[in-house]
Amino acid sequence: MTKKTESYSIEDLTLKEGFIGQKMIAFHRSIINISRTNDITKNFYVSDLGYYPRAHHHYRMRKKGANQYIFIYCTKGKGEIYINDERTEVNPNQFFIIPKKVKHEYRAYDNDPWSIYWFHFNGPLADKLYKRYESTQTKNYKNIPFSIDRINSFEKIFNLFNSTYLENHIEYANLLSLNFISNFIYHDFEYNIKSNSDDTTVNSIIKYLLNNLDKKFTLDEIASKFNYSKSYLHTKFKAKTGYPLLVFFNLKKVQKACELLNYTDLSIKEISFKVGYEDPLYFSRIFKNFMEKSPRNYRQSLRK
Repeated sequence: MTKKTESYSIEDLTLKEGFIGQKMIAFHRSIINISRTNDITKNFYVSDLGYYPRAHHHYRMRKKGANQYIFIYCTKGKGEIYINDERTEVNPNQFFIIPKKVKHEYRAYDNDPWSIYWFHFNGPLADKLYKRYESTQTKNYKNIPFSIDRINSFEKIFNLFNSTYLENHIEYANLLSLNFISNFIYHDFEYNIKSNSDDTTVNSIIKYLLNNLDKKFTLDEIASKFNYSKSYLHTKFKAKTGYPLLVFFNLKKVQKACELLNYTDLSIKEISFKVGYEDPLYFSRIFKNFMEKSPRNYRQSLRK
């Protein structure tokens, strides 16, 4: 494939050769400054965005990188991205985020040029989002099933940014952009949540625990009831919920206690019994471990 080098300025993204149906917005510095200083958007804001359909001869090279992160979502065709000379092919329904201030280049394939939606974004939260993106090693993490809702979301964001420059419009468009990009970065987490909800074993155990918050159980008792070994159940439950089973059970007891402290006049002792603790002092210690306040102080803080 041949390369076509084009001059680039973050404030002037006009292509020497446009693409039929393309759309883009490059914000003037004064608009970016509004976002950078606004209390709502200063942690994450967009400086440029666009859509390039069948982007023949699309090529960019930045030897010193860009001052923003670059999000690219490919819906059709193919392209490739080089980060410090390391190549990644980008196929339909895949996305990629180029880090800021790092040498890079990217281009559409000549025989099957990509169609891409893209954002340039920045801010302290953008730095943290990129670290999350970079640290995720889940298989097929960057493969995103096509969704017309995503395309509609982009159109909404684009139209907001393109219509007026009222500060509240800029705020809303930036917040929607944060949500749009986050949905890609956390796509694997969404998949894991779905997997968790599909796991009937863990769901059954959770349901059983929630229906018996006034009881005491050992891990042996739960393992025996659901016909699993203790070690297997411990590993499986923690992998799906993030907590060991009995810690999760105590957490749910404390959450129920918070509800009772908030909405009833039951005594601490009565609440302790209702969530399965016969010793109110022990209940108070467990409660404080989770909530950093005693039950009494928690209730008092609600009434201030």
